[in-house]
Amino acid sequence: MIKKCLFPVAGYGTRFLPATKAQPKEMLPILTKPLIQYGVEEAAEAGMMDIAMVTGRNKRAIEDHFDIVYELEDQLKGTSREERLESIRGLINECTYSYTRQVHMRGLGDAILTGSTIIGNDPFGVILADDLCVGEEGIMSQMLKVYEKYQCSVVAVEEVPHEEVNKYGIVSGQQIDERHTRVETMVEKPDPKDAPSNLAIIGRYILTPDIFDIIRNTPPGAGGEVQITDALQAQASQGNVIAYRFNGRRFDCGSIDGFVAATNFFYDRLKESE
Repeated sequence: MIKKCLFPVAGYGTRFLPATKAQPKEMLPILTKPLIQYGVEEAAEAGMMDIAMVTGRNKRAIEDHFDIVYELEDQLKGTSREERLESIRGLINECTYSYTRQVHMRGLGDAILTGSTIIGNDPFGVILADDLCVGEEGIMSQMLKVYEKYQCSVVAVEEVPHEEVNKYGIVSGQQIDERHTRVETMVEKPDPKDAPSNLAIIGRYILTPDIFDIIRNTPPGAGGEVQITDALQAQASQGNVIAYRFNGRRFDCGSIDGFVAATNFFYDRLKESE
């Protein structure tokens, strides 16, 4: 069982300025819960109770969210509003939280490497809170089953419009069945005319610990940043990456359109349950 899950949360969230000028983008709420909490809930559902966060400047609110605020607890104790804290209390009690800081923003690959000090030599999950995923079973729980079968790195993928492939890491390879592909080629943000497919990596990974040494030897790629896609290509060349078409729906909450769509989806679901 994989116990650790890494959350790279050091980014600036510039697409949501000025809202993210003094507030982490991961703390933007979908209804009454911040994005980061949805991600931690997904990790916890998969049994990943050791939460490792790679933070940056102005991210203190994330640490405070996963901690007890005694003054608030005291004010709400015995009132009808106390139940509103139940979901976060459960995560605080069930999970452990470790934090390290990414001093320079050098890409997702560098952020994952920064987390090596708290991950150690174990396989681990990675969740990007910007990608809010929903399904009857959590995406990370689904991916654990894939890892248990193939014992190698796993990336969650979905088909995207061909004209949008330049926004994603794109994979191609030998299709095992309708949901599993053994990856042979991975390209970060290719020009649509050069893309090997329209199968895009979304913000869910299970990685084996050898990825850290690979990242250390990976030069900056697209955008001058260290791309996790480039590092995964080294594993893929050995047949050690499986792309998994997950069951569920993903909202790109790093974009305004995706954020609004997620809000509407959860609001409609809330009303249906009342």
